[in-house]
Amino acid sequence: KNPDTSMDRITWDDYVGTGVLEAIRVTQEISQQDKINILGFCVGGTLVSTALAVLAARKDDAIESLTLLTTLLDFTDTGILDVFIDESLVNLREKSIGGTEGRYGLLSGLELANTFSFLRPNELVWNYVVDNYLKGNSPPPFDLLYWNGDSTNLPGPMYCWYLRHTYLQNDLAKPGKLKVCGEAVDLGKVKVPAYIYASREDHIVPWQSGYESTQILKGPIRFVMGASGHIAGVINPPHKKKRNYWTNSNLPKSAAAWFKGAKEVPGSWWPDFTEWLTQYGGKQIPAPTEYGRGKYKKLVAAPGTYVKEKAQKV
Repeated sequence: KNPDTSMDRITWDDYVGTGVLEAIRVTQEISQQDKINILGFCVGGTLVSTALAVLAARKDDAIESLTLLTTLLDFTDTGILDVFIDESLVNLREKSIGGTEGRYGLLSGLELANTFSFLRPNELVWNYVVDNYLKGNSPPPFDLLYWNGDSTNLPGPMYCWYLRHTYLQNDLAKPGKLKVCGEAVDLGKVKVPAYIYASREDHIVPWQSGYESTQILKGPIRFVMGASGHIAGVINPPHKKKRNYWTNSNLPKSAAAWFKGAKEVPGSWWPDFTEWLTQYGGKQIPAPTEYGRGKYKKLVAAPGTYVKEKAQKV
């Protein structure tokens, strides 16, 4: 859901507890499965991994496998984003929207989108200034850019917690440093099989930093690196026969050593992921003919209403 002012006091704990953990519970109930496979993309992957650490602390084995797409767990090297985040910025945000002085609010989705655009100004800013403003051309339809421009507001307390405990202090990577949902967070206790994907030209999650998750999580891990960037590298359907990816079953300590021994494979990484995930799924059954089960009734037709909400101006 795109947060509005009714959600301006929502915290990271809320996202993990009433978001991820509740979604896991409801999915189990609807599917009537004790264990499920779970996937997280970018910050979603950080949230999911935090939730799995909470489950591990509770000795709850609800998860069969974990998939992380362009996700940071170790924030030692955050690439160019490091320029934007320091103690003074985080402190200012905490005071203005994070609740430390009683003031709550939302981070504007427009501000968030502009920040990410200026990480790649030539492609995402000046290209359109020249072509649209100076030359008067209309931008061609582009589904990925439309999605990229459909940003989301963030609740102040959740956003401030995320900035301080990941980008600024890297606390999430330190065993037992944080408590979430009443549990000490130790990502090293997450021992489920994991598929970790990173994009070679990602300007938001440097692939080398994405690789660091292989040294933090303790289950059997497959790491794959795809060509292109944060979004286009992930969204690469096989039928288009575009790009390539790299694999290496060995997971040495350094990302450079992994890449040195990696094999380049043409095409989409999706078939590789499908083959990996199949071993953690149950037997095939007929697809359900309708959504929901029991008390979980279908509310509206897919894709629902949340995905159609635009970020409110704040």
